[in-house]
Amino acid sequence: MNILVINAGSSSLKYQLLDPDTGVLLAKGLCERIGIDGLFTYKPQVEGKQALDAVSVAMPTHSEAIQAVLNALVDKDNGVLASMSEIDAVGHRVVHGGESFASSVLLTDEVLKAIEECNPLAPLHNPANLIGINACTAVLGDKVPQVAVFDTAFHQTMPAVAYTYAIPYEYYEKDKMRRYGFHGTSHRFVSARAAAMLGKKIEDLKIITCHLGNGSSIAAVKNGKCVDTTMGLTPLAGLPMGTRSGDMDAGVMEYIMAKYDLSMKEMMNILNKKSGVLGISGVSSDFRDLDAAAAEGNKRAALAIDVFCYDVKKYIGSYAAAMGGVDAIVFTAGVGENSPALRKAMTEGLEYMGVTALNDEANGKRGQEIDVSGEGSKVRVLVIPTNEELMIAMDTAEIVKAL
Repeated sequence: MNILVINAGSSSLKYQLLDPDTGVLLAKGLCERIGIDGLFTYKPQVEGKQALDAVSVAMPTHSEAIQAVLNALVDKDNGVLASMSEIDAVGHRVVHGGESFASSVLLTDEVLKAIEECNPLAPLHNPANLIGINACTAVLGDKVPQVAVFDTAFHQTMPAVAYTYAIPYEYYEKDKMRRYGFHGTSHRFVSARAAAMLGKKIEDLKIITCHLGNGSSIAAVKNGKCVDTTMGLTPLAGLPMGTRSGDMDAGVMEYIMAKYDLSMKEMMNILNKKSGVLGISGVSSDFRDLDAAAAEGNKRAALAIDVFCYDVKKYIGSYAAAMGGVDAIVFTAGVGENSPALRKAMTEGLEYMGVTALNDEANGKRGQEIDVSGEGSKVRVLVIPTNEELMIAMDTAEIVKAL
């Protein structure tokens, strides 16, 4: 079965073609600068097929971008499919499903309307996701089924005590102001893989999943269900990230806006684009740059790393308390998978909850699925590369096969 996975942005479109039954990736790529000058990247994962790297392709709209993807996939010389009829379904990443969607769904007119109603909750993402969906329909027609997989869906199992904000309740009743959480597809994938690695049923486990990258979030997964997560109504909440502030006193906003005569839009731009480890360090939002700067004696870069690790450790402790214990801690995404030093720093001092010093040899690995737990550790510490695209493809295949 061949599933085309689409992640559409306002002027970009990432894609992968996968077989969810085997996990085999056939091709992947990126359409950039849609509506501007159009750059197309195609990376077939089949031997002997030639890749295209940021070549100019006219893409005035997302429809032309989708057509460029399909043309590449069925190209007679370098394609990986004989014809478009070999695409069985399309799975779309949709950022926000609000309270309407607790699982992935087949796209219908009613579902599209419900996604559109969530646009105010994710104004930068949901409209772009809808554009990608409509572009696929325009090119592939109605006969190829399409499925929406929501970033927020996995977190819909959170109890009210975890998602309710301590503001006048009418804002929840009228405007649905609450914690939603994001990276749900990643948290779901790695928690399932953790159970498989441990050889246990996920329904019997308490797992803390740490999705750490330029955007970061942590989730508490108890008996296979999310019971809490760090991101909130928007992805701005929780941990300090590459450029996002994470949790902070709202009074700071009021003070800065009043002193420097800033609008709310300007303030939000600061919190989303100029804060986080970039804001603290003044160096970069990339942890590799921070590591290099800290090694050269840059104290602010070192502080940015320390603040990030401290907050991760603090959330791990709070989620262990919320679940009444923890069986496994999982690190995933760019930083979680590839930074042995940060994994070590984030788990130091957790001996009280059964985490011993990590195995240095295992922890020295990067980007591998591996148990890095130290000798005698009661809590397993795992590194699991995330694969959101495969999760989207698997959900899509399951829904389509049931039709």
